[in-house]
Amino acid sequence: MTVLIAIEGIDGAGKGTQAELITRRLRDLGYQTDSIQFPRYSATSFGEAIGDFLNGRFGSLEDVHPQLAAVLYAGDRFESLSVLQESMNSNDIVVLDRFTASNFAHQSAKLPKPERVKLINWIDDIEHRVFGLPRPNLNVLLEISSSWSRELVGRKNERDYTSDEADIQEDDQSYLERVRECYRSIAESQPNWCVVECLGDDGDLRAVQAINDDILTCVRPLLSDLLNQTARSH
Repeated sequence: MTVLIAIEGIDGAGKGTQAELITRRLRDLGYQTDSIQFPRYSATSFGEAIGDFLNGRFGSLEDVHPQLAAVLYAGDRFESLSVLQESMNSNDIVVLDRFTASNFAHQSAKLPKPERVKLINWIDDIEHRVFGLPRPNLNVLLEISSSWSRELVGRKNERDYTSDEADIQEDDQSYLERVRECYRSIAESQPNWCVVECLGDDGDLRAVQAINDDILTCVRPLLSDLLNQTARSH
C-alpha cells in the first residue's frame, strides 16, 4: 500500500514549499517518501504545451475552451504515469504538488456555476478512468485569498516555463478568486479532503511551519493505516 497525498490550492498558496517540507518531515519520521510536481513543464510534450498555453501563445484564457485546456493537463499526467507508478512502487508515501483536483478547479472556474459539475465529472472520467491515474488518499487544500495569491506570485523566482512575473492565469485575480471558490466547493462535497488555512485571524500569512504542522495533522491518520497495513503484510 502506497499513500498518495496531493497538495492543492490556488497559485501562490505555497504548494511547492509545503510539499517539500512535508516530504522531508515524513522521511524524518521513517517513511520512504518521494514527491512529484505537476505540471512537468520541461519533462513532457504536454507539459511544454501547457507552458505555451500559460504564456498566452494560444490566446487568452477565454480563447481556449476549458475542456481543451483540461486535456493538456490530464495528458501531462498520463505521459508521466510510468514515473508516478515507479515512485509509488518504491515508496511508502508519494506527495504530489498539484494533481487531478487542480484540473477540476481551474477548468470549472472558467464556466458559469450551473455548468461546472458536468465538466468536473468529465475531467474526472478522463483522468481516472480513461488515463488510469490513481486517486489520492488525501487532498490537502491550502486556503488563501486571491489578493494574497497575486502578491505571492509576484515574489516567485523565475519558473522554467515562463520568464514573466505571472502567467495568464496568475495575472487574473478575478479568475483566481473563482478557482478558490471551486476548490472550496470540491473540498466540501468530496471525501478525503482536508482544508488548511494559510491566513491567520488578522488576515496575515501564518508561519510556514505552522501551516505544515496542520498538514501533518491531516496526514497522521493515513500513517496509522500505513503502519497497520505493514504489520498485516508481515
